Parts: sequence; structure tokens; C-alpha cells
Amino acid sequence: MAKLAFLGLGVMGYPMAGHLQKAGHDVTVYNRTESKARKWVAEYGGAAASTPREAAKGADFVMSCVGNDDDLRSVCLGDEGAFAGMSNGAVFVDHTTVSARVTRELYAAADARQISFVDAPISGGQAGAENGVLSVMCGGDEGAYARAEPIIGSYSKICRRLGDSGAGQMTKMCNQIAIAGLVQGLSEALHFAEKSGLDGRKVVEVISQGAAGSWQMANRYETMLDDHFEHGFAVDWMRKDLGICLDTADENGASLPVTALVDQFYKDVQKLGGGRWDTSSLFKRLRAIG
Repeated sequence: MAKLAFLGLGVMGYPMAGHLQKAGHDVTVYNRTESKARKWVAEYGGAAASTPREAAKGADFVMSCVGNDDDLRSVCLGDEGAFAGMSNGAVFVDHTTVSARVTRELYAAADARQISFVDAPISGGQAGAENGVLSVMCGGDEGAYARAEPIIGSYSKICRRLGDSGAGQMTKMCNQIAIAGLVQGLSEALHFAEKSGLDGRKVVEVISQGAAGSWQMANRYETMLDDHFEHGFAVDWMRKDLGICLDTADENGASLPVTALVDQFYKDVQKLGGGRWDTSSLFKRLRAIG
């Protein structure tokens, strides 16, 4: 069992840190809103710290799951950042979806302090985090990954190293690119069914058993048809992720025409007031435009 720190107790980080504590690890948490950290300690045990540096002091592994590039820099760097409190040989594991650029920047900053840095973005949504069955895609040094993998296993169903620093984030971009097209396709299929006078539930019962089946279809079609979107992965966060994908495509020369189009559709959803709606709200956009 290891001494751990977990930075960021959002909808994903809160249950992930809980799985680590329940697995028998000694976990200290940090959250920008301190009341959330106190609530976590009351539920799971462990301890709370007032700064990332304090949380990371003496930890074998420091895990993070925050919001964006700037949030990640803020918990890593500076006098009160985690790196300042970590010992030589400790491993920082970042589960945030961020740019590969900031990942490589922080990998270098950690290396200068003789700290290891593993980028380990996640997929599986809030339910995956709560049930401990996330997919984790990693980049970084082989040795650091090998040490971190058993710890990550507390909340994952699959964890793989895809290459050097940044490879995990690049793989997460592939994940978000694929999801964008899938959700738009499902939305259009259900919209077409409605316009044709078909029962959407009966349609999905049939087509989900064939080549059209997907996680999105199995887990989102009912809430889509019920016009329920106050759950899941927010449109605001998806646009952040797709922005990273499109910026990176400009750098590496990849062509992402569907991703760029769906990103604009999500912009339409934001204009409808749906920034915090689940990404499946692309269907609501189609209903809104007729």
C-alpha cells in the first residue's frame, strides 16, 4: 500500500480518490473548494490538505484530475504546487484531459526535479469513475508507468502505455474525435426516426444489435428521447477537448472535417443555454431547428 495524494475532487476525481482509499492506500486530498475535500474525508477517511504542496509532501504518487491546462499548471508549479512538495523518485500521474504541449512541459519540469510524470487521461464518464471501470491511456517513461499501473488499477478496467510523454493525451484526442462523430450520428438517426413516425426505442432495440451499436447508443438513447440532458459529460468540457484536438490537427496536419463541424454544432447547443448539458444534447439541437 502506498502514500498517495489526489488533487481535484470533481465528478471524476471524487470517486477515483475514494477507490484508492478503499483499496487501503493512505490518501491525502486537495481541492480548490476546501468544503469538497472535507466532505470527501468525512465519507472515505484519509486526510485533506490546504495546498497541493502540502498534499504531495511524502507521497509516493500524486494523482491529479483538474479542469484544463492552466488548472494543471497551477497545481503542479510554484511555491505551493505539488512538485515543490514531492520527493525525488516520486511519480505524478495526471488524469486531466489537457494538451500534449502542457504535458511535455510539465514532464520536463518534473524531470528537472527528479520526479516522474505520467500523462494518463481517462474515458468512461462519471459512471465509469464511480464503478471503478475507467479506460486509462498513458504516456511517459516505461519505469514510471510500471510503478503507477497497479495504483491506477484501483479505478480502471484497462490501462495501457501508448508511448512517451504526451502519447496518452494524443490517444485521448482520438477518443474524443471518435465520440463526436458517434453522438452526431446517433442524434441524426433518432431525429430521422421521429420525423418518419417511428418509435425511437423500438428502432434502437433492433439497430443496436447490429453494426450500428455503440456505447453511446446503449447508454444515451433513452435520455435523448426523454429530452433529459442534466447529467453526464458537459458540452463546455467537450468543446474544450475538441478545441485541443483541432489545434493539434493544425500542428500535425491531420484532417478533421467532421470533428470541426460537430464542434460548431456544440457551439449551437451552448447558445441554447446547454453548456452544462450532456454531450448527447446534439439531439436537442436537431429538435430545436426542426
